[in-house]
Parts: sequence; structure tokens; C-alpha cells
Amino acid sequence: MAVHAHPDDESSKGAATMARYVAEGVEVLVVTCTGGERGDILNPAMDRPEVKADIGKVREAEMARAREILGVRQSWLGFVDSGYPEGDPPPPLPEGCFALEPLETAAEPLVRAVREFRPHVMLTYDEKGGYPHPDHVKCHEVSVEAFDAAGDPERYPGTGEPWQPLKLYYHMTFSKERVLALHTAMENAGLESPYADWMKRFDEDDTGERAKWEITTRVPCADHFETRDQALLAHATQIDPNGFWFVVPLDVQREAWPTEDYHLARSLVDTELPEDDLFAGVREKVCL
Repeated sequence: MAVHAHPDDESSKGAATMARYVAEGVEVLVVTCTGGERGDILNPAMDRPEVKADIGKVREAEMARAREILGVRQSWLGFVDSGYPEGDPPPPLPEGCFALEPLETAAEPLVRAVREFRPHVMLTYDEKGGYPHPDHVKCHEVSVEAFDAAGDPERYPGTGEPWQPLKLYYHMTFSKERVLALHTAMENAGLESPYADWMKRFDEDDTGERAKWEITTRVPCADHFETRDQALLAHATQIDPNGFWFVVPLDVQREAWPTEDYHLARSLVDTELPEDDLFAGVREKVCL
């Protein structure tokens, strides 16, 4: 089970991993916390009045295409996008949005989903959300709450029979190590790297916060990078086909960094670090 804040997050974080496991016969469920109703339109070709007027329905249709491409199941928790507050100071979050929901209210439908789907492994973001969007931070909070509570019969009564997932991972998609490897590979290939500004930010803003979440698990999935990109393109309002995501050629990516990376945050099974499989320790305990 991969828990994400908005439609499109599942395609930019862990998509090739999911596609790999689907190809191996693993059942995968993406849970999307909000409808992305307050997301900006980031593809100029989709910046049209009729798209803006019905952005929620448009993003729902995009998600349907992406989940078909990835071969995953997907469900919505039904919360409203909080938007990304910008300004100094930032404006207050809109009333009724996901980020302002009490923890138990926001976590209850996810606990229900865990107890219904019965995942062995869950994926989510770290406590900073991967980046500080309020919905990403809230997604982390509800994912940890659901992981800890779903197996307890005394918590969240009326949401199904208890089920305890065995491992919880945080996405480490945009680690400094990966960005540096891709940046160097582009320069070595005589190509202009899209990561030059990233490298400057890493040098200027490296406070060590991200470093505390070490990469424990590197999942080889380079054969599924093309599927990941097709899923990304399905989110046409969010992804410009001529934009950042597609600057680095796939062959360069496969050579420089052929994995998607994670931090093992919780485990109820024995496993030896580093790992190359989200189901390490699980395969020995259960029949997948």
C-alpha cells in the first residue's frame, strides 16, 4: 500500500517500484488522500478555462489513466486539497482542508483501508512530507497512525477486523546522492544537467535534516522507468512533457541510478540492512 497526498504523487515517487512488483504478481493499492483540487496547472498546454473550472474531475480522470498504466488498484480517502500556502507570512489554510483535519478523523478512513486491503508493506513520506506541503506532512501523520493503530482491536472500532502491516517505509526519492549521480552523469555525457540549481541548494541549505533518514533500501526497477514516465504523463495538468521530469535520458538514468530508494522506518520482521527488496523478511514470514 502506497499512501500519497495528491493524484500525481504516486507517479513521481515510487512508481517504477510499484510497476516492478505488479509485474511480479504483487497486489498494489495506491491510497490518495485528497483530490488535488487546489493544485496549480503546471503544463501550459492544459492551462485552459474549462480545465480550471473542473480541475477536480480532470485530475480524477488523470489518476484513472495513471493507475491503469501502473497496473495498481487505487482508492480515494476523500479529503480536500489544502493548497500550498505561499507568502511571508503564509496565509492561513482554507477551512475544511485535509491538513486541518484532526488526526483521528483523517486517519480513520486509512485505518479502514488498511484493514480491508491487508497490506504487508506500506509506503509514505517522512515527517517533513518529502517537501513541506501541508498535505504531505499530514499524509505522513495519518500513515504512521494507521500503521500503528490498524492492528489494535481497541482502536478505530467499526473500521473492520484488525490487521497489522509488517513494514513501513519512507520515500527517499530526491536524495542528494541520487541528484548528484544524475547531475554528474549528464555532465559526463556532454548534456546540460537540470540539477545545477539543486546542487547549489544542497550546498547552501544542507542542515543535515534529510541526512538523518538514511537510505536503507534500494529497489532495482530501471526496467520500469518507462512505465513510470507514462504514468507521469497521464497527469497532464501537472506534468509538462517538455519539462524537467524528462530531461535526463532513460539510458543515463538506468546507468547512473537504477533504483528507487527508501528508509525503513518500522519493521516487525527480521531483515538485514541494506535491503534491495521491500519484502525482505516478509517473504520468509508469509506467502506472497
